[in-house]
Amino acid sequence: MKQRVSDKEWQMAGKLVVSTFVSLDGVMQAPGGPGEDDSNGFPHGGWLPPYVDEGFGQIMGNQLDRADGMLLGRKSYDILSSYWPSVPDEEGGAKINSMPKYVTTRTPMTAEWRNTQVLVGEAAQTVAELKRSTDGEILVQGSSDLIRSLQAAELVDEYRLLVFPVVLGEGKRLFAEGTTPAALKHTGTTTTDAGVVYITYEWAGKPSYGSVA
Repeated sequence: MKQRVSDKEWQMAGKLVVSTFVSLDGVMQAPGGPGEDDSNGFPHGGWLPPYVDEGFGQIMGNQLDRADGMLLGRKSYDILSSYWPSVPDEEGGAKINSMPKYVTTRTPMTAEWRNTQVLVGEAAQTVAELKRSTDGEILVQGSSDLIRSLQAAELVDEYRLLVFPVVLGEGKRLFAEGTTPAALKHTGTTTTDAGVVYITYEWAGKPSYGSVA
């Protein structure tokens, strides 16, 4: 059964920000490289690198500078924790490796990545508690399965989307069929020289409806 937070629980200190890379048709699966996530026979791993430029780097650097912590699903934790601990400090390793990190899982695990706390249980409950007890921005990276749980529980405060000029036609989508309806407030748009559109939205409650007639 889907869990939903109460109005009282929205009076939380932490701000949960979903920052993700999506294709023009909304696919977020395996942007970084082949083999990153081949589930369901996904053949398009690595669709992001051709569009990485200075503008992209600035956007990502600003996001990491603003973040006070990072929230990951188990699969994304495994991917990132196998890479970032060996990244030099001057290439972003210092910020990511030193910031608090949280990994959600239904099965107890030991986190080897420095400054990582394991949240065991259903994400709707563990992340709600994390928001209640944490100040600042908590950045969600990747983690498509986790994001769906957060959307269902109405825990996402802001979306920061980097939309890439590529259509994939299949794969895991940010807003999958059955996503909990929500209204969003547009707060900004910029475009990189490579054609990546960076769009930000704040959660604005339930959608409103009307007629154009």
